Amino acid sequence: MSGPFTQIDHGRTADEAVRQIEMLLLEGVLVSGDQLPSERDLAEQLDISRPVLREALKVLEERQLIVAHHGGGTYVADLVGQIFSPQLTELIARHDMATRDYLEFRRMLEGEAAELAALRATNADHVRLETILERMASARASGDFVAEAESDIELHNAIGEAAHNIILMHTLRSCYRLLSLGIFNHRKLLFDQPDARERLFHQHHAIVAAIRSGDGPAARKAAEDHIDYVAQTAAETALARERERLALLRAAQSNIRNNSRTVTSRKGPRP
Repeated sequence: MSGPFTQIDHGRTADEAVRQIEMLLLEGVLVSGDQLPSERDLAEQLDISRPVLREALKVLEERQLIVAHHGGGTYVADLVGQIFSPQLTELIARHDMATRDYLEFRRMLEGEAAELAALRATNADHVRLETILERMASARASGDFVAEAESDIELHNAIGEAAHNIILMHTLRSCYRLLSLGIFNHRKLLFDQPDARERLFHQHHAIVAAIRSGDGPAARKAAEDHIDYVAQTAAETALARERERLALLRAAQSNIRNNSRTVTSRKGPRP
């Protein structure tokens, strides 16, 4: 496979090479961390000279779109980046209200993305969604929580890409970055429930099925129902944990009181 690059037919200038690579970044074909082909291979694929390619790469590096490691290759820069400042990210992580608002925001975006995907997804998009579902099923069957969680994020990203709206796609990628950073713990809360993994898989399958059938309203509803389930189950699990924590504290304090009374009764009444 030669990769996503095509020969430059007009001018063979550095500007045309820059434009082609920028479009691959904008359209989400190249993503943060992707390694570009070697200078020789990339020049051949673009059908330009290596000096012209070097000039183009220099422009892209100045624009902070790529990062060149001496002797270690050239990579796509972290285009998603830090959505919020580190201080605000830590603040969000400490408060449950932020989790609720995050899921509400995702519900709006993912419902729209799923409906657009049902209307716009290509056959290649359909194949990719099914492939990710298969990997998710394998990870679930083997009990590989990490692989299953990674497939989960990958599927949601793929749905965003299948909507074929570059602003929506990049917004969703930024949204999922918070999941990758472990800012929210609702995923762990969900997997504590005995039937959650099974239900989540069927919900993901329902979203993909609606997209493949071209039913926009059904795809939107399936995506929104999925987020509703995540929000409700995570909230119920968190509340149950809090009740358990309080019950244990009360029981421990009750034991302290009872022990204190026992000691006092053995010593007899104070004079």
